[in-house]
Amino acid sequence: MVLVKRMMFAAVAVLLMSVAAHAEEGFPFGTEMTLEAVPQPGSKRIPNIEIGDNGEVVLELWCKGGKGQFSVAGNTVIFVPGAIQDRSCPPVKAQADDDLVTALAAVETWKRQGDVLTLIGPKPLRFRTNGN
Repeated sequence: MVLVKRMMFAAVAVLLMSVAAHAEEGFPFGTEMTLEAVPQPGSKRIPNIEIGDNGEVVLELWCKGGKGQFSVAGNTVIFVPGAIQDRSCPPVKAQADDDLVTALAAVETWKRQGDVLTLIGPKPLRFRTNGN
């Protein structure tokens, strides 16, 4: 009887760990993430995205900011940019922001490994979950 209880406990533990691991690998809705990039010269700012529970996105880029929307089905992802605020950006930062929004709009698939989300398209983008 004790052996049966231990086996059942072990099976439940393995099942719970499997579910938790799978949940961690899902698309990171409800998460704030930072682009894996170095700051531009003269700035400490690095682009980040805040992904809402329904895929709504708040973007803080090199200089500009805005909104967008992720739609996810399996490993397919579509990003639709919304209005982007100009904020009187220097030309170099404005171009970097435009290039990043273009790259986000071109993503096709995604994968997640732990706290890293890779958006895969013509230019792969890696974002890391912000720690507390």
